[in-house]
Amino acid sequence: MRAPFLPLALAAAAVLLAGCSGTDPVDGASTPASSALPSSSDPAGTTSASPSPSSPRPTSAGADAALLEAARSGDVAGIRSALADGADVEAEDDLGRTALVRAAYGNHVEAARVLVRADADANHLDASTQSPYLIATSEVGDDPRLLDLLLAHGADVRAKDSYNGTGLIRAADRGFPVIVGRLLDAGVEIDHVNRLGWTALHEAVVLGDGSRRYQQVVQLLVDAGADPLLPTQRDGIRPRAHAQQRGYTRIDAILKEASVGLTANDRLLQHAGAGSVVAAEAALADGADLEARDSKGRTALLLAATEDRVPMAEMLVARGADVDALDGRHDTPFLVTGVTGSVAMLKALLPGRPDTTIRNRYGGVAVIPASERGHVEYVEAVLALTDIDVDHVNDLGWTALLEAVILGDGGPRHQAVVRALLAAGADRSIADRDGVTALEHAERRGQDAVAALLQG
Repeated sequence: MRAPFLPLALAAAAVLLAGCSGTDPVDGASTPASSALPSSSDPAGTTSASPSPSSPRPTSAGADAALLEAARSGDVAGIRSALADGADVEAEDDLGRTALVRAAYGNHVEAARVLVRADADANHLDASTQSPYLIATSEVGDDPRLLDLLLAHGADVRAKDSYNGTGLIRAADRGFPVIVGRLLDAGVEIDHVNRLGWTALHEAVVLGDGSRRYQQVVQLLVDAGADPLLPTQRDGIRPRAHAQQRGYTRIDAILKEASVGLTANDRLLQHAGAGSVVAAEAALADGADLEARDSKGRTALLLAATEDRVPMAEMLVARGADVDALDGRHDTPFLVTGVTGSVAMLKALLPGRPDTTIRNRYGGVAVIPASERGHVEYVEAVLALTDIDVDHVNDLGWTALLEAVILGDGGPRHQAVVRALLAAGADRSIADRDGVTALEHAERRGQDAVAALLQG
C-alpha cells in the first residue's frame, strides 16, 4: 500500500487522492474501480448498454455480452468469435465500459490489439471518466505495451480524468518512469494543473515516496521542461520545499539543479507556448516581464498565438500584452492568425485593438496569407470584425484575391474565399505586376468555378 507523505494542510486532498487519477482506491491501494469489475458469474458484468432509440444497434445482446465478458478475461478467441457474430465493438456494460475499457483494466494487450483493429475507441469514457488510454497510463504498472498500442490507434494525450488530470499526472503519481517518458515523447502537456492544483511534478514529489522510480520521474519531467518553481495551488509551496519537508534529498537536488539560471521570463515564455495559464500567471507573479522576448524576438503573446493557445492569449491580452509586438521575422500575434487561420485566436486578440495595417515580411496583411491557405472562416471573420484593407497589395504585387487564385487550388475552400473577398468589395480588376488579373489567372489554371465567380 502506498502511503503518501502529506502535510496537514493537504490532508483533505490526500483523502481524495486517487483523485489525482480519478479512481476509487480499494483498501488504500491504487487499483481503480477496475477491481470492482463483475466476475464472469455476475449478470451485471455482461449487460450491454441500451440501444439508442435514434440509432438502434443491429446486433444481438448476446453477442455484445459475450464480447464484454471475453474482453474482461482477455479471451482473444472469444473476442473474435463475438465480433464475427455481430457484436458491437462499442457496446457498453452498466458502468459504461466498452470491451476495450475492460481489456485495458486487465492489461490484456493482445485482446486490446484485436479490438482496436476492429475500430474500438481508445478514448471512450466510462461512467467514472476512465478511458482505455487513461487506464493505460496508470492502472497497468510501468508497462508501456498497452499505451503504445493505444497511442498508435488514436489515443488523445489531451484527455483528462474526473479530476481534470492528464495521463502524465496519473503516471507521475504512480511513479512510472517508462510511461512518463512515453507520454512526454507523445507531446502531453507538461505543466497542466489538475483540479487539486497539482502538476505531474507536484504529484511525483508530494504523492511519491522519494524512491528511485520517483526520482527518475522527476528527472524526466524537469529535463522535458516542467517548471521546478511552480507552487502547488492550494498551499503555495514550491516543489523543492515539498521535497525538503519529506526528506527527499535526491529529488531536492534534482529540482535545485533544474532551477539554476531559470528566470521568471524564461518560465513565462515556456508556459505561453505550452498553454498552462496557471503556470504563466505564477511566472508573472514572480516578476516576469509581460513583453519578455525569446531568442527569436517572440513575446509570450506571439508564442501563444502561434500555438493557438486561446485561453493563454485571453489572459495575456487582459493583462495588457501588445498584440502588435514584432518579432525577428516581422510577425505579430495578429499577423500570425492569418497563417494559422484561428478565428478563436483572432477574437481573443481583438480587445487589444490590433493594427491591421502592419505588414509581414512579404509586405502583406493578415487576410492575404489566410486567403492563400483557404482559411474561409478566418477570411470571413477578419473582414467582418476588423477594418483590414481587402485590396492591400503585398511586395509581390498581389492582393488577397490574386493570392487566393495564384497560390490556391481552385477547390471549394478557395472558391469560398474568393466569394467572401468579393462580398467584402474586393476589386477584381486589380492586376499583378505583369498586368494579369485574378480572372485571367483562374482561366489559365483551369479554375473554372473560380473564374465563374470572378466573371459574375
